[in-house]
Parts: sequence; C-alpha cells; structure tokens
Amino acid sequence: MREFDLVVFDWDGTLMDSTGHIVHAIQQACRELALPVPAREAASHVIGLRLAEAMQQFCPPDRAAQLPELVDAFRRHYQINLERVMLFDAARETLQAIRDAGAFVAIATGSSRAGLDRALAASGIAGLFDATRTVDECHSKPHPDMLLQLSDHFGVTLDRTVMIGDTSHDLLMARNAGGHGVGISHGAHDNAELVRCEPRAIVHSLPELSAWLLPRLC
Repeated sequence: MREFDLVVFDWDGTLMDSTGHIVHAIQQACRELALPVPAREAASHVIGLRLAEAMQQFCPPDRAAQLPELVDAFRRHYQINLERVMLFDAARETLQAIRDAGAFVAIATGSSRAGLDRALAASGIAGLFDATRTVDECHSKPHPDMLLQLSDHFGVTLDRTVMIGDTSHDLLMARNAGGHGVGISHGAHDNAELVRCEPRAIVHSLPELSAWLLPRLC
C-alpha cells in the first residue's frame, strides 16, 4: 500500500553537494574578521539553520556587535566559485522518478528565498518541484513550520509526508511535525548524529534513497 503522498527534500547537502563550500565560506568569514575559525565539524553542524542563527554560533558574546559583518562576509565568500558546486549524482533522476510515481515533491531549506531561487535556476531542476519553502517564509528548522505549511498547501496529512535530509535539523523538524524522516549520510551531519534522531531509514546516496522510497510510493 502506498505510504507517502508528499516527499520533501532539504537542499544543501541533500540534493546539492555544497557542504564543503559552505564550511569553507564560514571559515573564511571568521578568518576575515579575526574570529576563532571553527573546525569542519562545528561549521557543518549549523548548515540548515537560518543564516544569522548559524553565524551567531561563531560570534563570541564580547563580539556580538560584529554578527552583521560576519553574515555579510559569509555571503561574499559563499558566492566565490559557487558555480562549481554541483548536484549530487542521480539527483535529477531521483526527483523525476518520484514525480512519475505520482507523489508531490517539495523543498524545505534553511536558505533564503533569493538564494534558493538562484540555485534552482542554475541547476536547471526548478520544474521538478511542486512547491518550496525557505526561512524567509517560515520558522527555521527544527521548528515544524515548513512541513506544516507544505502539508497544508497540498492537503496531505503529516503521516503521509516524508522529509529527506542530511542533518539532524531536518530529521527533528520531521519528528516535531509528526511526519516521517529519512536521513542521507552524504552531507553535513555524520551517520551517528542522524541515527540519534530515529529516522525511518538512513541511506547513503540518492540511488539508495530511490531503492528505499519508490516501493513506498506504489
């Protein structure tokens, strides 16, 4: 029996192989402002959060006034060589297969609206999504707002909604909303952190996701 009517994807680190690029931009922004430079693990942990909330993690209390500068510095470094960031293998094929199975496909991301729209236009896959939500329209993850809005938009109940993401923020959002979560381990958070969120499954690539998901859309 068909389990899901709505499949929601995170963007960075899930469909777009951008984790390393984001980590580098965070580190360069901190270095530029002479702030402590976070290790890769610490920098990758904030991926998926609203930008100001994420960058606040790297701004010590005695330097809090520099947060706007840090955000601006990140944005500048993020734009450098952004055109080299690519979709993960089989992203387009995975999305098309889900659509062909008759499910709605959406995005829930910590990116801004302008940032997501630019990325979708550059990737050429905007037409594969039925709706998108960003932190410009919703509360930041792990608040359930994005999934609540999307399920309401399509008239799909949360028990028939599945969130695919590479971070604990994604999986906790799914749990907070009363939906299902599937972790994908090729992004920002490691496998152990995803396991702690108790998702329905953890996969290691988009083809593996298709193998798990498509039978549940029949």
